[in-house]
Amino acid sequence: MIYGLPFHTQRYFRATMLEAFDLTNTQLGDMFAAFGLTAMFSYLLGGSFADRYSARSLMALSLILTAIGGLYMSTFPSVLNMSMLYGYWGITTSFLFWAALIKATRDWGGDSSQGIAFGILDGGRGLAAAVFAAVAVGILAFYLPTEIALVTDDLRRSGLRSIILFYSLLTFLGAAIVWFLIPHTPGQTIQRGNPFAGVPQVLRRPLIWAQAAVIICAYCGYKGLDNYSLYAVQVLNMNEIDAALLSTYGAYVRPVAAVIAGLIADRYNSAKSILVLFGVMILTYAVLSYATPDIVSTNVIYANIFVSYFAVFAIRGIYYALLEETNTPKHLTGASVAVIAFVGYTPEAFFGPVAGRILDANPGVVGHLNLFAFLGAVSVAGIAVTLGLIWLNNRQKKTTKTEIPATA
Repeated sequence: MIYGLPFHTQRYFRATMLEAFDLTNTQLGDMFAAFGLTAMFSYLLGGSFADRYSARSLMALSLILTAIGGLYMSTFPSVLNMSMLYGYWGITTSFLFWAALIKATRDWGGDSSQGIAFGILDGGRGLAAAVFAAVAVGILAFYLPTEIALVTDDLRRSGLRSIILFYSLLTFLGAAIVWFLIPHTPGQTIQRGNPFAGVPQVLRRPLIWAQAAVIICAYCGYKGLDNYSLYAVQVLNMNEIDAALLSTYGAYVRPVAAVIAGLIADRYNSAKSILVLFGVMILTYAVLSYATPDIVSTNVIYANIFVSYFAVFAIRGIYYALLEETNTPKHLTGASVAVIAFVGYTPEAFFGPVAGRILDANPGVVGHLNLFAFLGAVSVAGIAVTLGLIWLNNRQKKTTKTEIPATA
């Protein structure tokens, strides 16, 4: 729920948020650029702390600070102040939180269940997002009439304010749940020395850079899902409630996709699974970059939308399982996540501004088709970088095998 305020409010209610805050797609994208820039450096600076301090303390503090930002958002600040708020959220959701979460999950997964561990993590996140988004849609429906002509900006603002406060409350509750349910890890608490000592060693590993490149391409697909509710309004001619419901239904795909991908990755191979999923994304984006309700059946469009949801969520469910598959040392998990996230989550800084400008350059149907074409091109790049990662990993394994007899 730490991402509910900065992400879910505009993913499921994008059309409503644009109207309520009087924003353009470009302005909203620039707000996410502020989030992305602060988050990038927060990932890098905060990663090593996960190797040294208890995940419980780091995560609970992050949740509380994020929830406080939601209280300010409910006052409907100006565009400039919203950009500053998103920059603040880039710090609170990333600096002490993300690497701690990934390290705790990797430790839980052990040596042979990394795929399912990360699949359950992302699937559980998706299930929570879907359930609470459904409640939030109900809150919005309480304020907005079903007839589009009767919807006013005052009603939108009242409904959205209630949703923002709802997500703020959930985030505060998340902090309490983390504090009482996640075990304290005294063995990692307070170690002397340089907290960034592992970063230079990680930077010298080509496989770390390859994993980061995979995440860049996968995360662009994930950020593209933020557009679907607006696409439903502007292309599929839905009202704001039905558009939010469509995005909510898509969120229910996430737990299924993540767990299935985790099981397949453990049984076969994470990198090759990701390769296939990028191929699926290319096909679905190719269809969505051409198809409109005037040309094909809406059922065809819906099918491709939900297949793209499945592929994106499946990749997200397993790309951190690559840490174990590429034999990243356990004691460097936090530092590795710091570097991978710093590079891999750069779409948080550039995707929003790029997508906003694509949509505003050709408002309406054409802008959405162009955005899907852009996502298809990124997925092609995903194929290329995943093939590079597989090659590097195979070369490392061969080198290790030849060095072991000599060492012995």
